[in-house]
Amino acid sequence: MSIIKQCLFPVAGYGTRFLPATKAIPKEMLPILTKPLIQYAVEEAMSAGICSMVMVTSKHKKAIENHFKPHPEIEASIQNTTKESLLDEVNQAIEYCDFSYTEQQQMLGLGHAIYTGQALIGNAPFAVILPDDLCTSESDSVLLQMTKLYQQHPDCCIVAIEAVLESEVDKYGVIDGELLPNSSNAYRVHNMVEKPTAVEAPSNLAIIGRYILTSEIFTVLKDTPADKNGEIQITDALMTLAKQGKVIAYQFQGKRFDCGSINGFVKATHVFAKKLL
Repeated sequence: MSIIKQCLFPVAGYGTRFLPATKAIPKEMLPILTKPLIQYAVEEAMSAGICSMVMVTSKHKKAIENHFKPHPEIEASIQNTTKESLLDEVNQAIEYCDFSYTEQQQMLGLGHAIYTGQALIGNAPFAVILPDDLCTSESDSVLLQMTKLYQQHPDCCIVAIEAVLESEVDKYGVIDGELLPNSSNAYRVHNMVEKPTAVEAPSNLAIIGRYILTSEIFTVLKDTPADKNGEIQITDALMTLAKQGKVIAYQFQGKRFDCGSINGFVKATHVFAKKLL
């Protein structure tokens, strides 16, 4: 049994890189083949034993809420046909999981989005998945790998990292740390730099959209000042905890597709399509 029971999904953003498609359709509802990104994310949380899904959303994202509700008319129309099984996975999520929603009134950064979910999360540790980052693995899902590591370090936040090209470090939060004893892929974080230049970057190990956070993060976020763009960065809050030795970076086994970019979205579609051929 996982000790992580809740997963928070920050899904309030406008998805402007995919306009005009995202003018009326949430970017999280864009499909890789026939399944929307948000469903892949929820299924990954489920694979880690999580059944409480917290959506930090906006008034423009009702399609996400509707996706995780029964649709009797469609179900009746495909009953006893070859299409009947197409809704099995989403219906399993609807039956197995509890979905709750809260609105982020202003787009003030990922840290602010996570803080907005505090009332629904409470005082328990929780996971965070950014649906833009679609992750695959041949064995345990990325989040399941992380929950197993968290069970060994229950006082720490866990962030997923991957090695990126030096030319791409300016797109990410980048960590500096040292390997934990007897580990080849888990680091005690000493420093984090948000979107550094190649010269400023302490490594090429970049934080991607998977986190396990202790409830202490809410206290830290409350006192974390906004950056020069007026946004509250989760990296800044985690840096406060890293100075106390409470952040571990985990280089996961698997592959990530940056579906927040057009190139990454196309690559994911191509890879998933090839599996069907």
